[in-house]
Amino acid sequence: MPSDPDIAAQEIEAVRALARASSVLERSSTELNLAHYRVLSAVASGEGRASHVAAKLALGRPAISAAVESLTQRGLLTRYEVDGDQRVAGLRLTREGERLLAEVETEMRERLRDLCRRTPDGDGLLEALVWLGRALDERRAERWAQRTPRLSGAGADAAPRAGG
Repeated sequence: MPSDPDIAAQEIEAVRALARASSVLERSSTELNLAHYRVLSAVASGEGRASHVAAKLALGRPAISAAVESLTQRGLLTRYEVDGDQRVAGLRLTREGERLLAEVETEMRERLRDLCRRTPDGDGLLEALVWLGRALDERRAERWAQRTPRLSGAGADAAPRAGG
């Protein structure tokens, strides 16, 4: 069994690898940065309210507002009123947003396949990354549940602060 220093060294190596991998993915597109990709992919995955996208991505209101504004101005997102409540912003990808997201994800998938081919167990790495995504979603849901009681009175559509 590895010693604590060995485990710590592996964890640091893994953290640094994830940081470098995000850089590889970000360079998949000259048209879409990683932050805007995350917003578009969250909306495409069914997160239709700006506050829900903010919570899923652990972004504060100013950050999500700026991203939504930029993506809307570029014609990649549209806003709509939810249930007659002007305070709640619903979000949808435009056709151009869907096209660009598909294009960027195709390039990202190719880069991911290339990285997986360079490892001893590419299929295992891919499966581990899927599990990592699920763990991130579970962590976000737990943090959201912990904060929800504190948000009562802040509006039904309130989102937690960044850091989730």
